[in-house]
Amino acid sequence: MFEARHEQLLPRRHFYRRLARSVSLGLLLIFFSLVLGMLGYHQLGKLQWVDAFLNASMILSGMGPVTELHSTAAKLFAGCYAIYSGIALISTAGLVFAPVIHRLLHRYHLEDDEKR
Repeated sequence: MFEARHEQLLPRRHFYRRLARSVSLGLLLIFFSLVLGMLGYHQLGKLQWVDAFLNASMILSGMGPVTELHSTAAKLFAGCYAIYSGIALISTAGLVFAPVIHRLLHRYHLEDDEKR
């Protein structure tokens, strides 16, 4: 997916396209995660859609739950969703920042190779 060390730096136009694709994938992952959380809180927690959205978005952003859950199934879902959300946060950050970090490192290595 990325250019190798011995290859030239990707032109800016192509880099911006790559960055837009990464950001789009990150947004898609966030949207999927939010919908998954809303469905779980609505079905298992018996919350209204707005409350399900609030709880899912708060967990997904790392803030924590808002509404107290009463059933065992809802509590198990909330715990699993919290673990999933932590992994999704790290994955989304990796997806979005990977092209930028790769470009910086690639540029550094190109400058290093030119000095030799």
